[in-house]
Amino acid sequence: MEETTCGRRIAHADKLRQLARNKLNQPNDHTPFTLALIAGGAAGTTVDIALYPLDTLKVRLQSPKGFLAAGGFKGIYNGVLATALGAAPGAAMFFSAYESGKPMLQKLYGGSEHWTQHSFSASIGEVAACLVRVPTGVVTQRMQVGEFTNFLEAVKGIAAKGGLAIFYSGFWTTVAREIPFSFIQFPLYEGAKKFWARRQGSETTPLQGAMCGSAAGAVAAAATCPIDVVNTRMRLGSQTKTGVNYSALGTVSSLRTLFKEEGATALFSGIGPRVGWITVGG
Repeated sequence: MEETTCGRRIAHADKLRQLARNKLNQPNDHTPFTLALIAGGAAGTTVDIALYPLDTLKVRLQSPKGFLAAGGFKGIYNGVLATALGAAPGAAMFFSAYESGKPMLQKLYGGSEHWTQHSFSASIGEVAACLVRVPTGVVTQRMQVGEFTNFLEAVKGIAAKGGLAIFYSGFWTTVAREIPFSFIQFPLYEGAKKFWARRQGSETTPLQGAMCGSAAGAVAAAATCPIDVVNTRMRLGSQTKTGVNYSALGTVSSLRTLFKEEGATALFSGIGPRVGWITVGG
C-alpha cells in the first residue's frame, strides 16, 4: 500500500508538523529534518494499516487470476505485517527528501514559491521512498493474492525464485507512476490550500487541509490507475497471454499489451478501491 501512498499522507503529516511547530515556535516555512522524519513515519504507518483492506481489494481486482480466485473478500489483512514494517521508513524517507528539496528549489527561484517546487520535491521523495516501498510491496501483494501465507515464508519463497533482484520487480514502473502522481496531486493540494486560505483570510484548518488532500489525491489516483495495474502485474510476476513476464516488457509495452489483450477496462481495474483509500487517507 506504499503507493502514492505517501501522497495521501500529506494532509495528516501537515497537521502533525503544524502542531509540533507551534510547540517548538518554528516558522511555518522551515520544517526541521527530524520533524519531517517523525511526522511522515507516523502518518504513513497510521494510514497504511487503517486502510489496508481497501488496498487488498484493489490488488485482487488487478490480479490476472481474477478477484475471487485471488481471494475475494477473505483474508483482507494478508500481508499487513510487510506493509507495517515498510510504512514508517518509506514515509519517513519521502518526507525527509520532500522537505529538504523544497527550500533548495525555492532558492533557485530567488526565494519565491512556485508549484513546480512541490512537484519536483515530491518526485525526489518518491524515488527515495521506493527503495523501501517496492521490496515490501512485492512481499505484501504476493501475500494478498494468496501466494504465501506468512511473512517469512513469503520472503524466503520470493528470494528463492530470483534473489534480491526480484524484490525490486517493477521498481521503475513504480517511479513512473509516482512522478506523474506527484505532479498532479501536489500542485492541486498546495494550490487548493492557498486558494482556500485567501478566500477566508486565514490559514486552512486541519479539516480543510484534509479535504484538499482528499480531492487532489482522488484526481491523481484515477489518472495514474493504468500504470498502477501494470505495476501490480509486475510485482506478482504475472505473464501476458503469450507467456511473457510483464516485468520483461517494461512499462510502456506492458500498457500496450494489457490494452490489446484485455481491453481498456483492464487498465482501470481496482480504480474504485484505489481512489477510495487515497481519498479517505487524505
